Amino acid sequence: MSRNRPMAMLMAAHFAAFQAKALALVTYEKREEPSLKSVAEALDKIATAFDEYKKTNDERIEAVKKGLPTGDFEAKLAKIDSHMEALNEQKAKLEKMETKLARPGALGGGEGEKRESQEELAYKSALLDWIRSPSDPERRDSLHRSGKELKKLQKRAAEDDAEWSKMLETRATQTVVGTGSAGGFALPKTIEQTIARLSVDISPIRQIATVRTVGTTDYHELFDVNGTAFEWLGEGDTRNQTNTSDLAEIVPTFGMASAKPQASEESLDDLFFDVEGWLTMAAAEAIAQGEGAAFVSGNGTKKPTGFLAGPAPVATADASRAFGTLQYIASGAAAALPTDPNVFLDMVYAVRARYRANARWVCSKLILSSLRKYKDTTGQYLWQPSVASGQPATFNGYPITEAEDMPTVAANAFPLAFGDFKEGYLIADRVGMRITRDEITTPGFVKFYVRKRVGGKLRNTQAIKLLKIATS
Repeated sequence: MSRNRPMAMLMAAHFAAFQAKALALVTYEKREEPSLKSVAEALDKIATAFDEYKKTNDERIEAVKKGLPTGDFEAKLAKIDSHMEALNEQKAKLEKMETKLARPGALGGGEGEKRESQEELAYKSALLDWIRSPSDPERRDSLHRSGKELKKLQKRAAEDDAEWSKMLETRATQTVVGTGSAGGFALPKTIEQTIARLSVDISPIRQIATVRTVGTTDYHELFDVNGTAFEWLGEGDTRNQTNTSDLAEIVPTFGMASAKPQASEESLDDLFFDVEGWLTMAAAEAIAQGEGAAFVSGNGTKKPTGFLAGPAPVATADASRAFGTLQYIASGAAAALPTDPNVFLDMVYAVRARYRANARWVCSKLILSSLRKYKDTTGQYLWQPSVASGQPATFNGYPITEAEDMPTVAANAFPLAFGDFKEGYLIADRVGMRITRDEITTPGFVKFYVRKRVGGKLRNTQAIKLLKIATS
């Protein structure tokens, strides 16, 4: 009886810990549960809030005309603006839930959802065991064995099918273990894909730019600046030699995006601690936030070159501006957004028609709150809330992407961009994501260095226009 007492006490302690975590999880879910029950309800509440916003702003404008104080109106507008932002965030969450439920196999992993192989599952399990206890030789040997088995599977499949071989070459780079802990181990494919998916959700520029997966950081892309020459011919006419295409070379600059999630040794020893969920979420959030800033203003030194960090933008139009340089439209004020809303139309029509079809505005939340106040010449507000599920709010008829790394209003700043970012900006992800465990730097805690190589560069500078805070 006395021999079983320590084991019983240990089991009781673990069960108590499990109950505490379960209770905390329920409390968390209740706190985070959206108050809205459907996207339709969100759309209705956003529309109602915007009607109140317009009414309050019209009263503010009248007070300005009469020379009366507007502090109360400004405070009310800020409150409504914050409320609409919260409603928009809840709407986005509900839309993601609906999209997830609509996917094949969402409620049980049906045939529409690709399953992991036994070798891939074994490798992931071995890696998570190693994360908890890297000094255990049995777990380390298991990690190496599972990596070798996965390698054999890939090799056999590659020998069976030449096309499959090309894909497995990439897959092998993503999942096969490294030679030792100094260089780290490759993350399992499913964890890497989850981090990549979460990064897309968090990083706004990733959602709208062209993203390519490449096998090397020495990646070059040729871009036809003016298009191939063309001529009409009649029967028997002499074929004239057409001019050679004007090709520009796009070479994204790369850097190592590194996240350093940290956990206590006690949490890793806890059987109920979800190592995989914690690691993927922590790494995804850190990497996405770092990438988001780099894609906007990264200087190209050991990181992507942001679309605002190229050659200084100029006012020159496309026909006579050097390729690689963006065009700006001046706000007309030295340190403020435009007073004339036609400036925004100038930005729209400075973009060629073939790029306007997929164009959008990019700005921070602070700039967006200012855009909501603009009206056209007929008194209609230029900002309009979303009217359908899956559709964003619009400004001057074009969707808006919020990017908090965009500049604020200041002299000579570029706080607002408009254009086709699929055409205009390139993101290059090098295949493979690695992890290294560090339990020495901070005693009592374990750091995990999760890293990947990512690059970025302006692609077509005719497809994006900027608003410059300046008189000209």
